[in-house]
Amino acid sequence: MFTGNRGCLVDDGERVVRHHRGNLWITCVTQFRGRRVGLARPNRWTPIFFLDDAVALAAGHRPCGECRWAAYRAYRDAIDPALRAGELNRRLQAERLDRGRGLAQAGDRKLWTGTDLPDGTVVVTDGPRLLNGGALHAFSFAGWHSPEPVPERPLRVLTPPTSVAALRGGFAPVLEVVGTVRR
Repeated sequence: MFTGNRGCLVDDGERVVRHHRGNLWITCVTQFRGRRVGLARPNRWTPIFFLDDAVALAAGHRPCGECRWAAYRAYRDAIDPALRAGELNRRLQAERLDRGRGLAQAGDRKLWTGTDLPDGTVVVTDGPRLLNGGALHAFSFAGWHSPEPVPERPLRVLTPPTSVAALRGGFAPVLEVVGTVRR
């Protein structure tokens, strides 16, 4: 549903060689003003793709302030309308990863423990699970599915605290739940 930017991830031979470059991690629409972006362009940003906002937020991204202006404003305003994009980027950068070890950094993700979490939050149980409608939904590339009851214990949270604050403050993410699409 969305594309994202983590900087240039490829070398001059168009091979993926890094997990990210820089702290501007944004989520964009896949079509905007007729712009076309190559998938592996050296010295340019490398697009990555997300099923929906829940996946993008869990990865540590925020809505783009250009192609997703309304979503960006809703995200920012749900946290603090006085925040500037640079401050949001710095907060998310601090919450995403511990110091990494190369291309595969899944083990470097910062998890935290939370209770009473809002819809749109991704937690980790026996895999990533979306909190939505009072249930935990399993991930697949076709959408979130197979809802299960939410356990009555603190959960390990993948979505960074800043994005959970946005969800708690009223940011309504676009979610791809099997059988429904909420916009």
